[in-house]
Amino acid sequence: MGVDLVIFDCDGVLVDSEPISVRLGTAALRRIGWSIDETEYAERFVGCTNEYWAEQIGETPAGWREQLIADHAAAMKAELCAVAGIEQALDQLSVPSCVASNGRHVTIRHSLELTGLAERFAGRVFSAEDVARGKPAPDLFLHAAATMGAEPERCVVVEDSPFGVMAAMSAGMRCLAFAGGVTPASRLTGLGATLFHDPAAIPELITTFG
Repeated sequence: MGVDLVIFDCDGVLVDSEPISVRLGTAALRRIGWSIDETEYAERFVGCTNEYWAEQIGETPAGWREQLIADHAAAMKAELCAVAGIEQALDQLSVPSCVASNGRHVTIRHSLELTGLAERFAGRVFSAEDVARGKPAPDLFLHAAATMGAEPERCVVVEDSPFGVMAAMSAGMRCLAFAGGVTPASRLTGLGATLFHDPAAIPELITTFG
């Protein structure tokens, strides 16, 4: 089965934002009494929707979320960069591609702009805001594929979280799972994806699906 479309997650796949989010999120929760470290935070929240995160956090002190948002924005502006090797992969990719992220459109766009990747995906960015259910439901990937005119079985998803891999599998798509980020390989194993550690190898890996 050939490949007509590659669907990239954004955070942790295109932009190296997950270490920033995990560091700040963990610190913020500890300030309000949570006993949590970065490993547990990554396991619970990396790849989730904003709604899921808010439900799990629950009630917070006045101004807490606003402070976290401000701290996150400042850190992203100062530190965010593209995931190492991803620009090389995009340069060598020979099939159409798009982005499908659980983040909000404004957040995805800002991240892509900060890292110089926005033009590469102009008009081809999909958000959980576009569908009824974000990942791990398949809705977002199916929506992206339909909009791009590709059949699910001819799509390859590039993900970095169990939420995303499960969504790809539920959508009937093949999946490459990046095991070089904050999610350890052990949590991505056994979900049906092909694991990889070097984003620059993505184009070559995609040829194995052809």
